[in-house]
Amino acid sequence: MLEAVASRRSWSSVTDDAPTHEELARMVAAAGRVADHSSLRPWRLIEMRGDARLRLAKAIAKASKDRKPSDKPLRAPLLIAVVVTEQKSHKVPRWEQEAVASGVAHTLSLLLDAAGWGVFWRTGWYTRSKPMRKAHRLAKNEELLGWLYVGGVPERKRSGPRRPVEPERFITVL
Repeated sequence: MLEAVASRRSWSSVTDDAPTHEELARMVAAAGRVADHSSLRPWRLIEMRGDARLRLAKAIAKASKDRKPSDKPLRAPLLIAVVVTEQKSHKVPRWEQEAVASGVAHTLSLLLDAAGWGVFWRTGWYTRSKPMRKAHRLAKNEELLGWLYVGGVPERKRSGPRRPVEPERFITVL
């Protein structure tokens, strides 16, 4: 597991292959096991394939005040919108619920990567825009955190290793 996490990378360019709904569901079941104070499960995922990605393309254009739909959602065959669904709780603040939703998304991206899929987590200022809320049919207690773009890993892989993390720069000992 350590090696899988250490070798994870983002794939901004992927092929048209993608995991099936059944493969995705199996990984979501595992990703949903992240630490979750009070087991609120304050998240949901929206699976977008085919023409469903066009709704997102139009929403990005509307939020950006562009006339033509964005081509970004068409860069991967599968997009997974990550949504935080805030649950009323006197013990678990909103920020902690967003952390759970982010943890699910990151864990899912690790699982997809380990299964051989190319993954890229895309965000942007427009994730919290009205056109995005409408396109994703979000409820009042929901916010869009971004999308996992998923597809096949291209034949020609990136050359060279990623820049390593220097752990001592990020660890404080008290």
